[in-house]
Amino acid sequence: MTMRKVTLIVTLLVALVANATAQSGSNVMATRQIYNPEQIQWNLYAISAYCSTWYGEERLSWRQKYGWIAFCHPSPQGQAVCGKCLRVTNIATGAQETVRIIDQCQNGGLDLDISVFNRLDTNGHGFNDGHLFVDYEFVPCDD
Repeated sequence: MTMRKVTLIVTLLVALVANATAQSGSNVMATRQIYNPEQIQWNLYAISAYCSTWYGEERLSWRQKYGWIAFCHPSPQGQAVCGKCLRVTNIATGAQETVRIIDQCQNGGLDLDISVFNRLDTNGHGFNDGHLFVDYEFVPCDD
């Protein structure tokens, strides 16, 4: 096998592993973020959401369908995750919520809109601790 073929195979394997690991996260810290979408009529521009560049003009029903979060995990990032959906599971209680990525952040985890955070925090420990530990996986949005 030539060196060129070996390099190509290694590159493809690295890409496959990166793609597989980017589809989910385990034991990720999730904090509260106050977006208050109802009060701002689900206007992504009003909160300067990173994803408003691509989805600020999306139909209202699209913006209302899921709770909002900022995705802060290291990979994937940026426009690649905007508008995507995650199923987020509270590790402590098993409570689940499907959410839409509308923003990005730098804390390495997830920033959940306060209403999503509260629905996942079924035992109250997240409120007391200021964060939850969650698992997440990318899922298709049902739009």
